[in-house]
Amino acid sequence: QAHLVESGGGLVQPGGSLRLSCAPSEGTFDRYAIGWFRQVPGKEREGVACINKDLVSTYYTDSVKGRFTISRDNAKNAAFLQMNNLRPEDTAVYHCASSGACETEFDYWGQGTQVTVSS
Repeated sequence: QAHLVESGGGLVQPGGSLRLSCAPSEGTFDRYAIGWFRQVPGKEREGVACINKDLVSTYYTDSVKGRFTISRDNAKNAAFLQMNNLRPEDTAVYHCASSGACETEFDYWGQGTQVTVSS
């Protein structure tokens, strides 16, 4: 399994949107579940969303339900996190990771991309 690379972070005003992308640096990850996590300095890492390899099973933490959407395009070898109606409390470094399934431990991680929500 290759190293994962995230992109799409940035500075956005409250209420704005961002779309994060995750892709392997080499190879494919269609056999793996992909999760998105976020971390703020001084706080524990938080699971945000996950999508299983079946492309159907998805999971979200309560605070992002109705605002964030996780998806994947195995043909393009990429996964995405569409984030709408962003709030200042969504500010964090967002990482993607892969595992056998959303319910199991995540093995491979990306370096992360900074998301800052501020006016």
